[in-house]
Amino acid sequence: MPSYHMHKTEAAITDEAAIQAILEGGKFATLAFARGGEPYLVTMNYGYEPEQRVLYFHSAPDGLKLDFARANPQVCGTVIVDEGYLPKRCSHAYRSVVFWGRVQFLETVEDKAEGLGVMIDCLEPDPAATRKRLLSDPGRLENVAVFRVVIEEITGRVGK
Repeated sequence: MPSYHMHKTEAAITDEAAIQAILEGGKFATLAFARGGEPYLVTMNYGYEPEQRVLYFHSAPDGLKLDFARANPQVCGTVIVDEGYLPKRCSHAYRSVVFWGRVQFLETVEDKAEGLGVMIDCLEPDPAATRKRLLSDPGRLENVAVFRVVIEEITGRVGK
């Protein structure tokens, strides 16, 4: 992908810790898929694993987003932390990242449990109870699609 510069360089987030904070603080990511010149966009909740720099997602075992991802695993996505509208300034405070990466489907029950565990840890107020309830039955995990997006490139932006 060609590299572009941000027009408002003062809005760029270049600090890696600030980018990590956005990924760790977000709950939803919007993913852009493409297949044969046809676009598809979907917003999903996710879990972030900072050491591997991956986002985990889950869905039904079949569907349009999975068809797109199988046809072309390269995706672009965004996570936005909304900090509110700024009255009388006609502006909005936010922090966001745009990332590019590749979808990898998790096939084994163990890998799916690991990915879902990351999501549960990120999203649930009581992860232990939810982990026990949802991850203890391998049969449940066979009927869910779990995939991760390995982040290859990322940029950040702040709006005030």
